[in-house]
Amino acid sequence: MPAPILAGAEPASFDGGADGVIVIHGFTGNPFSMRPLAQAIAAAGYTVELPLLPGHGRTLEDMMPTGWADWSGAVDAVYLDLAARCERVAVVGLSMGGSLAVWLAARHPQTAALVTINAAVEPGGGALVEMARTLLAEGTEVLPGIGADIARPDASELSYDGVPVASLMSMAEAVDALETVIPEVRCPALVFTSTQDHVVPPSAGEYLAAHLGGPVERVILDRSYHVATLDFDAPEIERRTVEFLGKVFAR
Repeated sequence: MPAPILAGAEPASFDGGADGVIVIHGFTGNPFSMRPLAQAIAAAGYTVELPLLPGHGRTLEDMMPTGWADWSGAVDAVYLDLAARCERVAVVGLSMGGSLAVWLAARHPQTAALVTINAAVEPGGGALVEMARTLLAEGTEVLPGIGADIARPDASELSYDGVPVASLMSMAEAVDALETVIPEVRCPALVFTSTQDHVVPPSAGEYLAAHLGGPVERVILDRSYHVATLDFDAPEIERRTVEFLGKVFAR
């Protein structure tokens, strides 16, 4: 059996209006990093699902056997459930959650809107995959953690203090595969990019905006690092996301 969910990492559901929104956390993180944004969206009158990805929010050992197939399968199930209950569905994601949001929007062309925050979407992970294979062959299964990249000195992220190498390799391979499907995403998109990001390069936001197949709004975050949803720009992200969804769903 998996370990108990950490306090603060619990998934959440918010019943609201006829339109639904999935809010997805990032790699080695959990709903803690996205809860304020999910609550802001719910307060605007939407039905919101804030899932916990498989292997996350418990112990690092629980994450080690999981990969992209587990995470994408989980969010796809949430999408289908929400779509059965709501007239329209939008997807929102941070970091790898942004990667999963893009994947969902491509998989489900009826998706109403896409919002990404420092999404890991730029191809070129071949070197990372090779490094991961070498580390695994040498017996290294865990690397130092990448969480809590936040500029605010009084803020922190509830994330693992290590990175499972096999899971990292799975994510890198999946991100490279997104290259072929990103242009298929034609719904309106809002792309947030931090200018100082020590996990995902800011060029990823430029790449995504340039290759999406539909209209794109970009917001540059000058005061926040990677986990911008818990950083100085969090109120701006919440405000702009709610405004953007309001415009899309009003059509």
